[in-house]
Amino acid sequence: MARWHDGRGELVVPGDDDRPAVRVPLEIAGSYRARTKGLLGRDALDGALLLSPANSIHTFRMRMPIDVAYLDRRLCVIAVRTMPPGRLGLPRVRARHVVEAEAGAMAGWGLRAGVQVTVSPDAGGGGDGGRL
Repeated sequence: MARWHDGRGELVVPGDDDRPAVRVPLEIAGSYRARTKGLLGRDALDGALLLSPANSIHTFRMRMPIDVAYLDRRLCVIAVRTMPPGRLGLPRVRARHVVEAEAGAMAGWGLRAGVQVTVSPDAGGGGDGGRL
């Protein structure tokens, strides 16, 4: 399993016959402190936030609804949900990572259950990234 450190990177959602691959700016929250803070206090997010390791999230004290993608150890999407503020997401047993973005963004990227994504940390961002 990948072990990422706090930093920045890129989430790549592969394309298909109708759509090219999408590259999304990514913030990586690998430490307990960064995962705990998450998107609290933000009004917007440019790109996505990766929480790792994580298998559930909550939206208490958040200011905006978010899309949530649960990823397994191979970075394959298990489920995608939109959550309004003030909710507690159920833990996903197979999930090892969670990606968060502004509500509606993931549909535009083509991110859905069954898609295997790639995470590329910036140089110096740590971790071993890529497909696992």
